Amino acid sequence: MIPKLPLHSRRWRDLDGVTAEGVKALLEQMASTAASGTGDEWRQAWTYMTEGLMDDGTVSDGAYAALPHLVEAAAALAPGRSVDFWVDMGFIVTAEDRPPVPADLEAGFSAALRLAERAATRSLLAAKPPAQVCAHLVLSCVAFAGHHTGEAMWRLLDPKGSGLLLVCPGCESDTEIPEFFVDPVRPTFEPPELCEPVPVRQGEHPWGEVAAALREEALGEGWGPFLRVARQVAETGLPSETSGQAVLCLVAGVVAVTGSPPQVGREWARELMMLTGNFHCWDCERTWTIADGLTENPDGARPQNRLTTTRAASDGPAAMEEQAAADRTPEAATRFRQDGNALLAGDGTSWGHTSAFSDSEPGVPGGVDALTVVPRPGEPPLVAGAGDRGVVCLWSVADGRLVHEPLPGHHDRIRSMTALLLPDGSILLASGGDSGTIALWNPLTGQPVREPVGDWPGGVTGMCTATVPDGRTLLVTATPRGAVRLWDPFTGEPVGRLNPYGSPIQSIAAVPISAGHTLIAASDTGGRVHMWDPAVDDPWERGAAVQLSAHALQEADHRVTTVAAVPTPHRTVLATGDNLGVVMLWDLATGAPIGDGLPASSGTAGLPVITGTTLPGGPTVLVTGSKGGKRLRIWEPESGAVRHIALDVTLTCLATAGPELIVGHDRGVLKLPLARH
Repeated sequence: MIPKLPLHSRRWRDLDGVTAEGVKALLEQMASTAASGTGDEWRQAWTYMTEGLMDDGTVSDGAYAALPHLVEAAAALAPGRSVDFWVDMGFIVTAEDRPPVPADLEAGFSAALRLAERAATRSLLAAKPPAQVCAHLVLSCVAFAGHHTGEAMWRLLDPKGSGLLLVCPGCESDTEIPEFFVDPVRPTFEPPELCEPVPVRQGEHPWGEVAAALREEALGEGWGPFLRVARQVAETGLPSETSGQAVLCLVAGVVAVTGSPPQVGREWARELMMLTGNFHCWDCERTWTIADGLTENPDGARPQNRLTTTRAASDGPAAMEEQAAADRTPEAATRFRQDGNALLAGDGTSWGHTSAFSDSEPGVPGGVDALTVVPRPGEPPLVAGAGDRGVVCLWSVADGRLVHEPLPGHHDRIRSMTALLLPDGSILLASGGDSGTIALWNPLTGQPVREPVGDWPGGVTGMCTATVPDGRTLLVTATPRGAVRLWDPFTGEPVGRLNPYGSPIQSIAAVPISAGHTLIAASDTGGRVHMWDPAVDDPWERGAAVQLSAHALQEADHRVTTVAAVPTPHRTVLATGDNLGVVMLWDLATGAPIGDGLPASSGTAGLPVITGTTLPGGPTVLVTGSKGGKRLRIWEPESGAVRHIALDVTLTCLATAGPELIVGHDRGVLKLPLARH
């Protein structure tokens, strides 16, 4: 007998998710089945009760009172009749959202877990459940024993139905490995090592019979060492100090010898044994055991010295690959983090320093929604930034100081900006407001050239500068309602229109194709990319514009949300980004993609922001992140190298000024180096 809350106690009224009457009725049905050996009426009542005990992953406190009664009743059932009960209970006790056990119910619930461990293990050995059910049952037994690896059952609901999603114990970024599960004939990595001496669980435990059932030949050639680890874990009683890798050896080994039919059980076991390897976190650039990535905040998780990753191979099934993480040099480190004003590489060495630009208004911090770089021939460029206060700020890239007082101009949020270098050598700065107003400034003097004019519903969502072969420089503006206009910056008069289809525009960029000739690229809300030539009077005429390859876009399933121009040593190319973090480069002479794109990334997925530059004497780099995110990827398309930066601020927009990256964020603007200082 285990301590239980009496069914007549008034305490039941204070508990959620269950009633004493419901528990009593279910106990009577389970007792009837135990006595007669037939009848499954209780299963339906139990299924109904579990919906109250756990709602959408949240466990009710009534579970701690009900389970001691029900565990005692389930333990009296024949092993084959209680399998589903133990699996359901395993999901309850490993749910992510579990309230603390009330003090007056703690003794009974702890005793129920010990009894559940013994009874569920008996069912595991006697019932010979189907292989998939067996995997969940043994993980339930692990959970009842108090080991955190039991929580992995939530990540392995249907292993063959999807890839493997892991959470990095260090930085909590998600790493998804598609098509992870295959049936390897022989292991391609070494078995985990148990710490010495192996801790032994105190008190009686039911795992001795499990150890006796584990046979080294159960999985075939090469798997014997993994089964030896599994038997050692069982012999020691599954103490809480045991590594998750070793416990997963036990899980796979038990599935091999008890799952049915036997051939399917062995196949499942070999696939599950792959979980005893390691994985490489794309974000923090460290290697962890897969076991630690399957559970939340695992005890004792430590980065591994060697890396064993599982990745999708181009010729089909997942392939195993090893590399020495210790071989990385500081120069090759690819993960960076902002630590105050320092930018540190993944190995802790300094890459350079970040510089925060001066407050746009003294003592009043403010976010920046739009950035542009203002060139100054013979002098360091300026950075213009603006946000929801409707003022324009101009900073010196060299020292991050304001070169003018904040310039008030709009009465609403400024959403877009661009700099215009005019044929006579003068420079203008244009800004577009949330209500559709457009203003022009002299950035060198800080004086307005033209007060904000216009009123286009939806605002000016994008701006860029176009040059045409007749020598003119034009301002290009776009709105979410599809109006793309060309303006004469001297007169403020519209001189042309683009986008004859009227597709709603969400991003626009100017891409030079020759000296004095610029094409305009735009992405619409349907994920399509449009190319226009502003030198052609009739917007229906193609001119020099070549549309991107529809076949390449469709084949890549690339629904573009952002476009950007990226200068290279020989030409300027177009970059396109989507909400999954994919970035592709395009040759505007042919409309074909250039090389392999930057693949999807969970850490930088979302509405993308993109900028690019070519470093002096160095490679072309492209920087991408997502609005509202805190992570950046710096990609060198020629070599394929990717670096990651974790910021302390929330990203809103990006720009580059030579070798410096300018980051607009929720509290202002900062600068960081794209090359090691």
